[in-house]
Amino acid sequence: MKPTLFYCYDAYCGWCYGFSPVIKQIAATYKTQLNIEVLSGGMIVPENPVHIGVTAGFIQKAYPTVEEYTGVKFGADYLWHVENPDLSDWYPNSEMSAIALCIFKEIYPEKQVEFAADLQYALHYEGRDLTDKEAYRHLIEQYGLNETAFYEKLGSDTYKDQAHYEFQLCKQLQVTGYPCVLIQVAETKFHLLARGYTPYEDLKARLDLVLKEIEG
Repeated sequence: MKPTLFYCYDAYCGWCYGFSPVIKQIAATYKTQLNIEVLSGGMIVPENPVHIGVTAGFIQKAYPTVEEYTGVKFGADYLWHVENPDLSDWYPNSEMSAIALCIFKEIYPEKQVEFAADLQYALHYEGRDLTDKEAYRHLIEQYGLNETAFYEKLGSDTYKDQAHYEFQLCKQLQVTGYPCVLIQVAETKFHLLARGYTPYEDLKARLDLVLKEIEG
């Protein structure tokens, strides 16, 4: 049985956006050796909607650091909301993007890392509002999904419950920040491989050590 690598992320996490190229490379390198499961952490699930203006100042200071460390670029359409919060109609919420990922994983489990990265690109580069159902239309077309079925599931309690189960699972795995990468080596045994942004070579070295240990 192949070990499972858990990638705990959130579509709204800027550092996860920066980490996307790393985890995509890991997924490509180890696709025959590992099962890879992406879990949404539910970083932003307020009981009442909170406007982008509350976090805009923090994001303005943080995003250049993410760009510098990771090499990704935040798009002008995203940054407009951060730099003009008084004009923005955004109320960030992780729930809908987590539901979308649950739907997608059921159809294309082998492409979940790619899809999670595409969700992040849609938000952080293209400036799509992931709380708006229309934000997913281009991905439905890109992956050849059934539009009617996708939107039906996006509004269903079944997939909402699945998304909230993932939020709880991340808590049970004691994930306190994103991105976070763990590998399950036995039913109740996990190794923490990355907490926060980690370069590819570092993550690969840690992963190789654990795989060597498993193979004995």
